[in-house]
Amino acid sequence: MQKKQNNIALVWFKNNLRVQDNTVLNEVIRNHKSVIACYCFDPRHYETSKFGFKKTEQFRAKFLIESIEDLKKNLKALNIDLFLTTKTPETAILSLTEQFNINWIYSQKEWTSEETKVSDRLNSILPDDVKLIEIYDQFLFHPADISMGFQAIPNVFTVFRKKVEKYSKVRPSLKNHSAEKIKSIVNDTEIPTLKDLGFENFETHPNSAFPFKGGETAALDRLKDYFFVTKKLGVYKKTRNGLVGKDFSSKFSPWLANGSISARTIYWQIKTFEKVHFENQSTYWLIFELIWRDYFKYISLKYQNNIFKIGGILRKDYDWKTNDVLIQKWINGETRSSFVNANMIELKKTGWMSNRGRQNVASFFAKELLLDWRIGAAYFEAMLIDYDVHSNYGNWMYVAGVGNDPRDRKFNVDLQAERYDANGKFQQLWLQEQLF
Repeated sequence: MQKKQNNIALVWFKNNLRVQDNTVLNEVIRNHKSVIACYCFDPRHYETSKFGFKKTEQFRAKFLIESIEDLKKNLKALNIDLFLTTKTPETAILSLTEQFNINWIYSQKEWTSEETKVSDRLNSILPDDVKLIEIYDQFLFHPADISMGFQAIPNVFTVFRKKVEKYSKVRPSLKNHSAEKIKSIVNDTEIPTLKDLGFENFETHPNSAFPFKGGETAALDRLKDYFFVTKKLGVYKKTRNGLVGKDFSSKFSPWLANGSISARTIYWQIKTFEKVHFENQSTYWLIFELIWRDYFKYISLKYQNNIFKIGGILRKDYDWKTNDVLIQKWINGETRSSFVNANMIELKKTGWMSNRGRQNVASFFAKELLLDWRIGAAYFEAMLIDYDVHSNYGNWMYVAGVGNDPRDRKFNVDLQAERYDANGKFQQLWLQEQLF
């Protein structure tokens, strides 16, 4: 092996697929003149989980490929080459460190079990002179700024929200900087196709409430349109429980989930909107939802792997069932509730479901069918374009009665249908899909 004498550093991209307001990328460019990057389409993410579902299904896979295409283009403008692979990070990154004589690897810090195992395995095989630097960069309120340790995170959201709103500040968004162009670099790696990942090509469903592409460019376009062109932000609180169409909610969650946009960017653009146009309950409510997202991340930091256990963070001992017939009926939209069925068909056809729909179908699964909530959470993990480990398991625990809901509520799906789909438009839209 050649003696390491250059100053090339490596950025290992995970769920931070952006160049704007990316602390990890900013830090590596600040400390190193020459930078390369990599993204691993980890084959384990496309395997079947113990609950019988693929960990990533076609909808999120397509959105991810689009996000990586955009990231590659945006990094190139900063003189950074993005290396792609379908090998595990342990194999791919070790190979890159040897090929380019790398001493520094930068990545976003993760803390849930599957992600930390990968980092730990990589660290264990890296040479002693190669340093892996991991940086928290998924939050609205950074862990260093919330004035409480992880074990002190309140178990009730409202307490957490009031504390961070009173005592914490959102950090400013970071500006882009370019690295120096590396001469004679050879990068013949390619972005895998859907077929490479085990899927057939497909077109987005014409009735999808999320007809958008993946990537930072699409995320920023959506932000501009939703905030400053249509000004839909100004009515967000009134429309957020809608079910049909793309503009009843912000739809930022898929881009937030894979890090194509940061929560800080959204926050500061809300503040710009408030200065330029107006401030009201709706502009606040989108910030409120971003704080919910932070909260589930902090809950997972506090309770670690308990968020994946059947008793949840409360360690409650319910008599959960595993009934394959009932599970399949739920998945296929064949339950007694037409409202649940419509939402489940939408998910199956598009990889998207409204927040209102998610609460109802999850409550029905856990509280009415009394099925092991982790099975439902695993199905969501497979299907949702905007799957985020912390929000997914946090929300499922919440509705199953083993998480952060102090009232342990059960949704009345019939009353919910009357309230949020009084004219039956949503149910009609998706139930007719059963015929095809």
